[in-house]
Amino acid sequence: MSQPHQTADIRKAFFDFFISKQHTPVSSSSLIPHNDPTLLFTNAGMNQFKETFLGLEPRDYTRAVTSQKCVRAGGKHNDLDNVGYTARHHTFFEMLGNFSFGDYFKSAGIAYIWEFLTSDEWLAIDKDRLYVTIYETDDEAFDIWHNDIGLPAERIIRIGDNKGAPYASDNFWTMGDTGPCGPCTEVFYDHGADIEGGLPGTPEEDGDRYIEIWNCVFMQFNRQKDGTMLPLPAPSVDTGMGLERISAIMQGVHGNYQIDLFTHLMDAAAAILEIDNEQQASLKVIADHIRAVSFLIADGVMPSNEGRGYVLRRVIRRAVRHGNKLGAQSEFFYKMVAPLVEEIGDAYPELKERQSIIESAIEKEEAQFAKTLAQGLRLLAGELDDLKEGDILSGEAAFKLYDTYGFPLDLTADITRERGISIDEAQFDEHMQAQRERARDAGKFDVDYSSVIQVDEPTVFIGYEQLSDLEVEVIAMYQDGDATTSLTEGDEGVLVLNRTPFYAEGGGQVGELGEIRTESGVFEVQDTKKSGQAIIHYGVVNMGVVHTSQTAEAHVLSSIRAASAKNHSATHLLHAALREVLGDEVTQKGSLVSSEVLRFDFSYDKPINSTQIARVERLVNEQIQANTSASIETISIDAAMDKGAIALFGEKYGSDVRVLTMGTDSIIDGKSQPFSIELCGGLHVQRTGDIGLLKITSEAGIAAGIRRIEAVTGMGAIKYIQQNDQQLGQLASQLKAKRPEVVARVQSMADKQRELEKQLERLEQKLASLQAADLISEVQTIAGVPVLISTLAGVDGKSIRPLMDDIKSKLPDSIIVLVGDKDGQLALSASVAKSLTARIKAGDIIRHLAGELGGKGGGKPDYAQGGAPKAANTAAVINALPAWVAEQLG
Repeated sequence: MSQPHQTADIRKAFFDFFISKQHTPVSSSSLIPHNDPTLLFTNAGMNQFKETFLGLEPRDYTRAVTSQKCVRAGGKHNDLDNVGYTARHHTFFEMLGNFSFGDYFKSAGIAYIWEFLTSDEWLAIDKDRLYVTIYETDDEAFDIWHNDIGLPAERIIRIGDNKGAPYASDNFWTMGDTGPCGPCTEVFYDHGADIEGGLPGTPEEDGDRYIEIWNCVFMQFNRQKDGTMLPLPAPSVDTGMGLERISAIMQGVHGNYQIDLFTHLMDAAAAILEIDNEQQASLKVIADHIRAVSFLIADGVMPSNEGRGYVLRRVIRRAVRHGNKLGAQSEFFYKMVAPLVEEIGDAYPELKERQSIIESAIEKEEAQFAKTLAQGLRLLAGELDDLKEGDILSGEAAFKLYDTYGFPLDLTADITRERGISIDEAQFDEHMQAQRERARDAGKFDVDYSSVIQVDEPTVFIGYEQLSDLEVEVIAMYQDGDATTSLTEGDEGVLVLNRTPFYAEGGGQVGELGEIRTESGVFEVQDTKKSGQAIIHYGVVNMGVVHTSQTAEAHVLSSIRAASAKNHSATHLLHAALREVLGDEVTQKGSLVSSEVLRFDFSYDKPINSTQIARVERLVNEQIQANTSASIETISIDAAMDKGAIALFGEKYGSDVRVLTMGTDSIIDGKSQPFSIELCGGLHVQRTGDIGLLKITSEAGIAAGIRRIEAVTGMGAIKYIQQNDQQLGQLASQLKAKRPEVVARVQSMADKQRELEKQLERLEQKLASLQAADLISEVQTIAGVPVLISTLAGVDGKSIRPLMDDIKSKLPDSIIVLVGDKDGQLALSASVAKSLTARIKAGDIIRHLAGELGGKGGGKPDYAQGGAPKAANTAAVINALPAWVAEQLG
C-alpha cells in the first residue's frame, strides 16, 4: 500500500485510522475558546474537551479524533517572533489528536501510536528512527513500549522532574495548579547524524536532529491544592501530533516550511511580490501568518487595539513589514487568502464561506498600517532631530515605535544607522521583557479545578413548559465553594435541584430570578448558571433554614421571564433584519438579553446611517405586527442546516438542536424561507406580536469591524418613547416653537453659535497681535542673546501660535517663551532661532517648563509646545526660567 505524503492525505489517513478504531470524528473548535476566559486562543487539541476531562460535560461518545486549529501568537503561548527563523515555529498549526474519555488507557493508546506510525498500511515510518520518552517513574509505560511494542530499552528515555519542582517535568502534563494531570510519553523522530542535536534529556536536546512528533498524555490523577495526587475514577488519554511536523517527515524534508502546503503558499507569495522563491525568511513569515490571520478572522476576530484583536493586528503588520522588505509597494497580503483557500478550503469550508470578509478585513488593515507607518516615520524623524552623529536613540523611543507603529528594531536601526546614530538596545530589551511579562500575566489563569462544583446527577430543565414546580428535591448546596447540608437566614449560597424551571445563563440570556421554598425556609434565587450538566441557583436564604434532601417548590418570577423572552425573540428578528438591510456579511458576535434591555453585537466594517437604522427597526416591527407563530422544534443538526438555520459560529452544538423559526415567509431562490430561523436554546415568546414593539436606543462601533445595537421592547419601548416625547415637548416649550420646528430651530442656533465662536477667535487673535508690539519692551539679554519670556492672560493654545509668529518676525535671532493663561490651563510655547539651537533647544525649554508645572510637552529644536494646569507655583516657575535659560546658554 502506498503511504500518504501530501498534507491533506496525511490528515485524512489519521482520521481514517482512528475511525477504524471506533473513534468519533469531531470538528475543530473555534480559535476563540468557548466559555473559557483562561485562554486567549485555542492552543491545543484538548481545549474543547477540557470540561469533559473534568467530568462536567459528558459526551455521547467515549473516543474522539480531531484535527484542531491552534494559534500560539499571544498570552503565555507565543511563538510570533520565532516564525520565519526556525524550522518548526508557527503562529498557526493543526494538531491531530485522538482522545479516550474513560475508555482505553496506556496499552491501547501506545499501540495505536505505533501502528499508525510504523505499519505498512498507514505511514510505514522506519521503526529504527523512532525514540520515546516517558515519565521517570512510569514503569507501566516502559513495560508497554519495551515488552508489548518491542522497542529496545536504550530507545526509551526516562525524563524526571526537570523543571524544578515535584511533577514539573517535560513528561508530566497538568491542566493547571490543580485538577486532572498525569504522565505522558512522547515520540521523537531521528532526522539523521548529519543534523546537529542530541537525544531528549541531554544537553544537546535543543538541536534539530531528534524532533518530537507525538505526545500522549495519560490523565490518571486529580491534583489537590496541597499537592496530593488522587487517582481519577476514569483515567483518560489525550494525544497530539503536529500535522506540519509529520508531513515534513513523510515528504522527506527537514523543515516544516519545505512541505507541500508551505511550498504552495510561498510560491504564491513570491508570484504576488514578483520575486523568486528562495526560501527567504520573509516569505516564510508571510506563508505562516496568512493561515493564522485568515482563520482568526473566519472565527470572528477583527483587528483592534486590545485582546485578541491586538494580536491579530500585530500578526498582519508583521507580515506586511516582511512583504515591504521583499519590495512590496502596496497592499499585497490580502491576495494570499485565495491561494490559502485553494490549498485547505476543502478541509476547512469556513475559509471558503468567509473568503471575501477575510480579504476585505486584511486589505483594510494593510491600508491603515500604511498610514500608521507614515506616522511612525514622522515620529522617528522628530526623535532624530534632537540627535546628532554619535548620539544614542533611547530604547524607550525604539520600543514605542515597535509597539505602537509596528517598527521592528532592525527597521529603526537601518534608519538611525544612516545618520551615525545607535540605539540603546539594552533599554529596548528591558521594555520588550516587560511587555512579554504583561502578555504572560494576561494569559495566565489560576483555576482550582478541584473546587469546581461537580454534581454527579444532571439537573432536568423543565422551564420550556412551565414557570413553577411544586415538588422538586434539593440534591446539593454549597457555601463559599464548599458542600454543606444547610443554609440559614442571611446565608448566601448555591442550591442544586433534581429538576428546575429556572433558565441558566446561556446564549446571551441572563439567568433567571425567583424563589425556592421548603417547609422550613425560603431561598431567593438571584442568578442561575450551568456547571457541567447541573443547573445551579445562586442566592440567599431570606427566611428560616433550607436543608439538602428537602422537597421544595421552585417559582420563576413570571414578569421577569416574560420580559426576557420578548427581548430574546426580538434579538433574533433584529439579526434577520440587519442581514436583510446590510447583507449576509453580518454575523452575530455576542448578545446580552435581560428583562430590561437587549444588546446585539455583530460584524460590520462600515458606519450605519440613520436611514438604515430606521429600516431595520421598521422591518422588525413589521414582523411583530404580523403576529406570526414562533415555532420551536428539536431536530438533528444536519436537518437544521438543510433548512437554512443560522448557527452561532464557534458555539458548541450537540447532534440534536433546538430551532426557532419566526416571521413571515418569503421566496428566495424558488424556496420558501422564513424571516428568521436560528439555533437557540433560550426562552421565547409564543407569537411575534407578544413582543409588542421594538425601539432601537443606540448603535455604535465597539471595535474594529464590530458594532453594537441596544434596544428595548414591549412596555420598555413605550416608556422610552414617552420619555423622548416628553423631552421634545419641553424643548419645544423652551424654544417657543412647534414640535416639527424644533430641529430646524436648534440647527439655526448651533450655526449662529459656531459663527460667534469664530468671531471671538478672530478678535482674540487680533488682541493678541496688538500685544506683540508691547511685548517687545519686555525683551532681556541673557548671555548675549535676546530673550522674551511673557505670560499672556486670556490667551489659549490656538491663539498663541499666530502671536508667536508675529513676535518672531520682529525678533528673528532670539529666544521667545510665551505662556498663555486661560480657564485654569496654561498653553506653553517656545521658539529658538536656528542659529541658537546648538546651545539650547525649544523642546528642552518646554519639557523643563512642563515638568516643573506638572504638564506635558516637547517638540523640535526651533519650536515646541506644551500644556499644564495652572497651579500655585506657576508664577515662581516662570520667574525662575531666565536663570535656567542662562545655565543652558552657558
